[in-house]
Amino acid sequence: MVDHAPGTGLLPDIRLADMASGVASLRKDIGTVLRVLPEMLPKPPTTKMSIGKRFQQSVDKYPDRDFLRFEGSSITYREANARANRLADFLTREGVGKGDVVAVLSKNHPDVVIAMLGIVKIGAICGMINFHQRGAVLEHSLGLIDAKVVLYQEDLVEALDSVPQSARPAKEFTFEKLPSLVAPCSPVNPKATESVEVGSTAILIFTSGTTGYPKASKLSHYRWLVAMNGIGGLGIRLRGDDVMYTALPFYHNNALTISLSSVLASGACLAIGKQFSASRFFDELIENDATAFSYIGELCRYLLAQPPKPTDRAHRVRLAVGNGLRPDIWDDFTGRFGIDRIVELYAASEANIGFVNVFGLSKTAGFSPLPYIVVEYDEETGEPLRGPDGRVKKVGKGGTGLLLAQINSRVPFDGYTDPKATEKKIVRDARKKGDQWFNSGDVVRDQGFNHIGFVDRIGDTFRWKGENVATTEVEAVLDAHDSVEEAVVFGVPVPGVDGKAGMAAVSLRDGQEFDAAGFAAHVRDGLPSYAVPLFVRLVPQLEHTSTFKNMRTELRKQAYSETGEDPMFVLSGDTYVEFYPEYVSELSGAKRPA
Repeated sequence: MVDHAPGTGLLPDIRLADMASGVASLRKDIGTVLRVLPEMLPKPPTTKMSIGKRFQQSVDKYPDRDFLRFEGSSITYREANARANRLADFLTREGVGKGDVVAVLSKNHPDVVIAMLGIVKIGAICGMINFHQRGAVLEHSLGLIDAKVVLYQEDLVEALDSVPQSARPAKEFTFEKLPSLVAPCSPVNPKATESVEVGSTAILIFTSGTTGYPKASKLSHYRWLVAMNGIGGLGIRLRGDDVMYTALPFYHNNALTISLSSVLASGACLAIGKQFSASRFFDELIENDATAFSYIGELCRYLLAQPPKPTDRAHRVRLAVGNGLRPDIWDDFTGRFGIDRIVELYAASEANIGFVNVFGLSKTAGFSPLPYIVVEYDEETGEPLRGPDGRVKKVGKGGTGLLLAQINSRVPFDGYTDPKATEKKIVRDARKKGDQWFNSGDVVRDQGFNHIGFVDRIGDTFRWKGENVATTEVEAVLDAHDSVEEAVVFGVPVPGVDGKAGMAAVSLRDGQEFDAAGFAAHVRDGLPSYAVPLFVRLVPQLEHTSTFKNMRTELRKQAYSETGEDPMFVLSGDTYVEFYPEYVSELSGAKRPA
């Protein structure tokens, strides 16, 4: 077990007085709370309820309210429903039915939301593709979901062209041509929606697991609706006249599930940013008349790094929702931008549990009523430690450990498309014989009163720019370079920065020299931008343990500051340059987002 993770001292224990104050703060939203509580009761997986049906209920209630807003134009609930229905009819005519996968490859646009709704209305599955993926990674992802159809933005055709034709779905349609293709189709709610079961898979979200290429996690209609009621209805509690702004990509649940579902829960409006811009963020909030926005921790840090501007407080934002707001910048962020309430949350695409800051407390990932435990773990393997009785060892209040969430009929684990990957995430016989628990792979602090604070990722995965980076995926690309004998990749903390920056320890083949520009071009070509290592340490050789595991833990401890005589390089633009101390402060100050 480790209890020295960065930031743990800044995560406060939750006191009884804090809870009393938090409960009192719910009084003004008591109507919303009472409305959603019945919706949170467990439903049998065969119940005829779905995202599409729930959307139609919102359309019936608020047909002429603005639903989606983008670049100065708005789409009402009624208009969006008609467009989703036409797409659903078109896909049906193209042979798509229940359980079939339709891939969506697009940057932020209302088309993405409408496409998802149209796909799930007919019981099909929406496969959300990360538009940064190329080549072997994208080929792997497409192979996992086996999509019949792909809907994509025209300017992303180069992504599809980076994989063999045999790996691409049989039918491909661009969003630019869809309006003319669906024009003859029916705008009426499809009958198929009434028969979609709540336990069936609705969406596939790609996530980097502990090893290897991305995994496709399954999100059922049930889990999406639980998020809508538990996180959206109980935690975020938007009102009908609210506008939620998100510039986060829709291949992530922060946008596609958290932001969208909270809007549907209240009949509010979702304003979509094309992409995140730190310098323009608050201008776009004002332009969209936003009262709320979604974030990841990196976004908050970039905003704080901007020079003060009059727009910092010339907005109507009253709350922000997301994950990763570091406790050391929490007060500075809320104070500078005048944000009354932070709805920090903890969730993961594949996780069967979520925490949300229901009570508006400071520096916490929030509360969960679901069964979980925080346990001691092996820092090298990321697995829970067990006592002489074979059971896991819980940490007490204030302790730091691995988060495990119980799996049962009320709280199922949807898993991945790959059964082996699903099995690896299950811890059995943890508290008693026969029980099952989801291994989150995350280190958290038990703050008491069913609250946790997020501390770190463990194992062979780290987070950077809000993305999970699988070290083995990066290592595979580095090892493929002609000059590389072997590479070990790990995440290293940077002061004041959310997540960990990628660092590689690389040994070169005999007689080879480090070609900084060529190496940078190679890794940029083979990896998404967030996975490219910012630090490269050249080592004579990589030592191994007696079990042939790389000495990743020791290298991670040495990071970029205790490298001895080893040459060190850092990513700068299109090349690597020799390490200079100011580079770290440039990352800390968000002057070098890389």
